[in-house]
Amino acid sequence: MIREDTAFRPRTAWTIAFLLAFMMLVNFLDKVVIGLVGVPMTKELGLTPTEFGLIGGALHWLFAVSAVVGGFLANRRPTRTLLLGMGLFWSLIQLPMLFASSLWMIVACRVLLGIGEGPASPVATHALYKWFPDDRRSLPVALLHSGSAMGLLVAGAMIPWISLNYGWRTNFAVLAAIGAVWCVLWLLLGREGTLDSLRAGQRPADSHRLPYRRLLADRSVLGNYVCHFAANWSLALTLTWVPSYLEIGLGLDPLKTGHMFVLFVVVTTPLSLFMAWLSQRLLRSGIPSRLARGAFVSVCLMAGGLFSAALMLQELSVTVRIISLTLSGGLALVMYSVGPAMLGEFTPSSQRGGILAIGNAVASLAGLSAPVITGLLVQGAGADHPQGYAQGFLVCGGVMVVAGLIGLFSMNPQRSRERLAQDEAPGACSRA
Repeated sequence: MIREDTAFRPRTAWTIAFLLAFMMLVNFLDKVVIGLVGVPMTKELGLTPTEFGLIGGALHWLFAVSAVVGGFLANRRPTRTLLLGMGLFWSLIQLPMLFASSLWMIVACRVLLGIGEGPASPVATHALYKWFPDDRRSLPVALLHSGSAMGLLVAGAMIPWISLNYGWRTNFAVLAAIGAVWCVLWLLLGREGTLDSLRAGQRPADSHRLPYRRLLADRSVLGNYVCHFAANWSLALTLTWVPSYLEIGLGLDPLKTGHMFVLFVVVTTPLSLFMAWLSQRLLRSGIPSRLARGAFVSVCLMAGGLFSAALMLQELSVTVRIISLTLSGGLALVMYSVGPAMLGEFTPSSQRGGILAIGNAVASLAGLSAPVITGLLVQGAGADHPQGYAQGFLVCGGVMVVAGLIGLFSMNPQRSRERLAQDEAPGACSRA
């Protein structure tokens, strides 16, 4: 049997990684655009903060269902084809926004976009794992999600400028065109990885399918899902409400708001990549994955939660608030690179897409809840009062700290791998 490490093809693997990072850039441009056009859109359509929060959460109404369906399809169908279909759908669904004139029409567009984007992260991660061995996965997945951060950078520089010069609706035509460019590149260069076929038979967890009830009852899986939920709460809050907080709560003009998003990416992207590299380095140096992955992610979430909760302190300057926002968001992003690697460590490759997708589905509940809950807090305090935003960040901080504590005591990928392998052994013997 050909070994994984000898079959690893770095040049092709990293080409796929960069293409998928570009895909995530498109994905996040589609997500963040609502937050960055929130102020002019709200004024033109006369939306209340609660209605705007409803729009922000609409992306996640059916996100969970589509994530699970897409993940299970990825177990049986080529990821190359699934990703191309999703990319085409994202581009087409932007076009009705050029004419949307009511709350419910915009909500419908965002719900449909959520259906298309739900499977994106788990399917892309599953596709990457077909190219990279277990001990090399954290950095390429960090690159994948740095594409998300780069989406924030491009959005911060591009969307406010387009809105000021051509109107907020024009952004959606531009996003449709960018998505079409990615589809052409993926059609020409995208390939299906082969490491899963080589890996089959190396250990019981890879050579046999396990009952999903056994996988989903595992403490590492449950802890991972809780931490993913918290990280997504932070992300949803950033995408939906941070631009309005900077512009209305802190009094920055639209262009400076865009510049602050650029600052967010300039700090969080290298921070996320470095933390993923550090986790991978610890793992390859012999540190148990319980510490190098499980405890590592948990501590990052707790630290990020404290930075978010600190925004309740009224004496903080604008500069300190922006630094706290940036560090909170950056530390939460670590979960997106290291978290899936934990699941991939012990999940059978034939079931990995489904397990990753279920995690995304659980996390999408945070994407549904965070914008609406924050909208209610903002409206309760008064749309022009920063205290409502601060209360939203306090709730976010609490979610992250609690999730980090749960993850600290539950996530142990090595123990899960050994337990699942032992559980499978009697059945394997009886079949022999």
